Amino acid sequence: MQIEYIHASKYGNGAKVAEEFKKLMAARNVVVNVHHVKDVRPTQMAPAELYLFSSPGRMGKPIGTMRRFLRKARLPVGTKYAILTTESAAVPDKKTGRMPTEEELAKWHRIIPIMVEILRSKGLVNVLEGKVLVTGIKGPLEEGWQKKVQAFVDELLLLTVQTH
Repeated sequence: MQIEYIHASKYGNGAKVAEEFKKLMAARNVVVNVHHVKDVRPTQMAPAELYLFSSPGRMGKPIGTMRRFLRKARLPVGTKYAILTTESAAVPDKKTGRMPTEEELAKWHRIIPIMVEILRSKGLVNVLEGKVLVTGIKGPLEEGWQKKVQAFVDELLLLTVQTH
């Protein structure tokens, strides 16, 4: 299998996740080419069996470079993709100390839904979604983040084997 992994890492967290993903997939004899979004032309992406898009969140949305890239992307209808984002971890309210509910988080963390919406409008097929949390604005990644990437890899391989 050939995977093109396109990330929009700003502080290096997404790049770390991409390299971990590549390393884990290489151990399973899967070729992964990792690119920063600024180094790839959305109208001239290399052919692959799967495209993996990754973006950090900014104000609850994928960062602008990734949104623009996805809107301009030219891939055949039916192309399979996955999403693995780096999103900020929930923090307690400064005044009350109360943690936000899942519903409150979903209202503000719309990174994956926005990416899915853009790609679905192009006729692409969503295979899997995942996220790794970042504990501060610039990092670091949450404790045990490698296990989340491993679980994502395991599930992705299971799903792609079932669809072949």
